[in-house]
Amino acid sequence: MIKVLVVEDERQIAAQVAKYIIREGYKAIVLNSGEMVIETVKQELPDIILLDVMLPVKDGLQCCKEIREFSNIPIIMLTAKKTESDRVVGLQAGVDDYVCKPFSAKELMLRIQAILKRSGIGNNQETLGLQLDKNGFFLKFNKKETKLTNLEFSLLDLLMQKPGRIYSREQIIALAYKNERNISDRAIDSHIKNIRKKVRSLDIENNIIETTYGAGFRFVPIS
Repeated sequence: MIKVLVVEDERQIAAQVAKYIIREGYKAIVLNSGEMVIETVKQELPDIILLDVMLPVKDGLQCCKEIREFSNIPIIMLTAKKTESDRVVGLQAGVDDYVCKPFSAKELMLRIQAILKRSGIGNNQETLGLQLDKNGFFLKFNKKETKLTNLEFSLLDLLMQKPGRIYSREQIIALAYKNERNISDRAIDSHIKNIRKKVRSLDIENNIIETTYGAGFRFVPIS
């Protein structure tokens, strides 16, 4: 399920936005200050963030800057400021889009859906014939298949669930290897190297696991 983190100190607005998000079939996570934003992003791994500019404890721009130090999660800034200079500051901080208050719920949902689509999130059809067989830990493409180890399968399954989403090594360890001990960064790199080799054995020329320097790895659908 797609997760939307809503950070808005006006509780009535936050509740109304969350209502429409849930109505669209998404999960809404609501915070009313900037205090726990970074911790929540790291724990919940939302697919998109709605971030108010004016927040108690820590403002939206500072939250955005800190998020951009470890994640490229799409961020829509909610603001009452409408000047060009305000928008430029936000874009420089790493904001993907702006929605000015007051806004309609319909407009906001269209903005959310457009960014999710552009990011390749929630569009499983883009794998174009690439399938994971959970019964036998096989990766299949067209009429060919290759056997994956349990750990390779868990890693690739995590990445394929959200195409385009970058996962750090720490996030991969926490989410794909919950029941494993002593998994190191070097082990993650080794698994990805083996997966890429097995992908090539299926006559797939694309690099489906892309490395983003300093950030992590993401699944790139076959085009």
